[in-house]
Amino acid sequence: MSTAMNTHDAHEAGAHHDEHHDTGSNTVFGFWLYLMTDCLLFASIFATYAVLFMNTAGGVSGEDIFDLELILAGTAALLFSSITYGFAMISAHRKNKAGTLGWLAVTFLFGACFIALEIYEFHHLIVNGHGPQASAFLSAFFTLVGTHGLHVTAGMIWMVILMIEVAKTGLTGRAITRISCLSLFWHFLDVVWICVFTVVYLMGAI
Repeated sequence: MSTAMNTHDAHEAGAHHDEHHDTGSNTVFGFWLYLMTDCLLFASIFATYAVLFMNTAGGVSGEDIFDLELILAGTAALLFSSITYGFAMISAHRKNKAGTLGWLAVTFLFGACFIALEIYEFHHLIVNGHGPQASAFLSAFFTLVGTHGLHVTAGMIWMVILMIEVAKTGLTGRAITRISCLSLFWHFLDVVWICVFTVVYLMGAI
């Protein structure tokens, strides 16, 4: 009878594991669908910028206002954050709680550096009279870059929540699924930023 009960318990545990695995897979798949909608959002804003970037209303153009050294520093911070997030994922799959929290913290700091530089750039432009109301070009620029910055900020808030969850409950299956979803989101933002950097800053400064 004891053997039968143990066998029954084992089947229940296996079924629970399979159910969690299926749920986690569905969650990641659903998040992929969300990222596709975000792609459409950024594609629309990019298209708007492509139409309006020449409409400077007799004011400044990208060549006049873009500080490539500052943007390169922010770009480097965001790209390094993708590398450190990769280390966080490796630590999570190895059930290394301390390593996961440490690498997430480093990723957060890189993200904070990126946002700080972006805020500095926006403040500098607005103080010098180059705010979003000055021309269609600047409106499109602030909308595109600002939308990306808001996404990065949302990712950082999500990251803090995940760090609190992992610190309290450990690397449960649900926590790893959520870390995986944030990984997709974070790397997606890196890809979008490479497009922003190339189309807006590099081409605008030439």
